[in-house]
Amino acid sequence: MNIPIEIVRTVLTISETGSMTKAAEKLGLSQPAVSSQIKRIQAMVGGALFTRTAEGATATQLGRQVLHQARRIIEANDQMLCMGGAAHLPRPVRLGLSTLFVRDFLGHQNAASLSDVVIHTDTSVGITKGLVDGYIDIAYILENPELTSEISHLIVNEIDEEFVWVRSSDFVVNPGAPIPILTWPGDDLMVRTLTRKGLAYKIVFNSPDYHAKLAAIEAGIGIAAIPRRMIPPTLVWAQEHYLPQLPPIKALLCARSNLDNGQSAKLLNDISTQFFQAPQTLLI
Repeated sequence: MNIPIEIVRTVLTISETGSMTKAAEKLGLSQPAVSSQIKRIQAMVGGALFTRTAEGATATQLGRQVLHQARRIIEANDQMLCMGGAAHLPRPVRLGLSTLFVRDFLGHQNAASLSDVVIHTDTSVGITKGLVDGYIDIAYILENPELTSEISHLIVNEIDEEFVWVRSSDFVVNPGAPIPILTWPGDDLMVRTLTRKGLAYKIVFNSPDYHAKLAAIEAGIGIAAIPRRMIPPTLVWAQEHYLPQLPPIKALLCARSNLDNGQSAKLLNDISTQFFQAPQTLLI
């Protein structure tokens, strides 16, 4: 179990400012995001770190112990960054991408355009949690209704992705048999749609790796849902009469409001132009 260093910085910032609200403003986070971070670290260390007093947020006895260790962690981190002059270099932009969009995005980039970018790939749920915890600056993900409220202040653009069923060319379902489906963690698109129609199904493959899922579909072990615009030539659009139409899912472009105007603005505009066919102005 590891505590993200962004959460450690948040704890110190609350102590320094005496307020979760002021800490959120200083860090460029929303107050719900800061509250979520504190709840997470409190669950890890086993107790409350701050109490509310007339003077603001005051550290508890446990909080004082955590702050002591937090300062040591941040000091060690900053000293390591100083080695080789790293402290004088601009902090790279931390880009979070759903694995669904990685190949599409990289196909429009090169080494020069990504020289000051660190890319994190995961499921959309994983990247969303990274936005909440503060270690992702810009993200392109699929909406998760249960988490959208926590990042609503970070959404700068959105678009509906049309999802359809796909299969291998020789895949067939035996009459009366459950429909074999391939899912990803946190996915309820296919399950919800089939359940509402009263159709029997079974999950035969589950992976956060989009390309692993494509390989499994190509192997003919089941069907899955992917964006219609992304159907590869190795698969076919499954339009069998028994398959219900899938609802669209919103793709969200998110960005923090405290980013600089350099690489962050360029990256945001590149993603907007690629996926939304229109540039996006980064509001600082």
